[in-house]
Amino acid sequence: MDESPFKGKTGLRRVWNAMHYSFAGLKAAYRHEDAFRQEVLLSLLLIPLALFLPAAGTGKALMVASVLLVLIVELVNSAIEATVDRISLENHNLAKRAKDIGSAAVLLGLVNVVIVWSLVLLG
Repeated sequence: MDESPFKGKTGLRRVWNAMHYSFAGLKAAYRHEDAFRQEVLLSLLLIPLALFLPAAGTGKALMVASVLLVLIVELVNSAIEATVDRISLENHNLAKRAKDIGSAAVLLGLVNVVIVWSLVLLG
C-alpha cells in the first residue's frame, strides 16, 4: 500500500505543513459550505457575548467550547459529505445515511450550545 509522501515529515516541517493544510481546510469550508459560514457568523456573535456575560470563568469556557464544538462538527460533516460526493453523486442508501448522520451530529452540537448556555446563565 502506498503511503503519503508527506508522512515522513517530522519536526517543524510537519507542524508547518499541518498548519498550512488546516488553514486550507478552513478556507475551503468557508468558501464552499453555507452552513459553515452561518455558524462562523454565529460564533463571531456568541463567543464575544460569552466573554462579556456575567458567568464564572468555567462557565465562559464551557460556553465558548460549545460554540467551537459546532464548528468542529460542521467541518467533519462537510468532510463526510465531500467524501461521499467524491465517491458517487448517485442516490444511495448508505450515502444518505452517512450524510444524515453527519447532519444529526451538527444538530446535537447546536442543541448542546442551547443546553450549555442555558445551564450557565440560568442554572
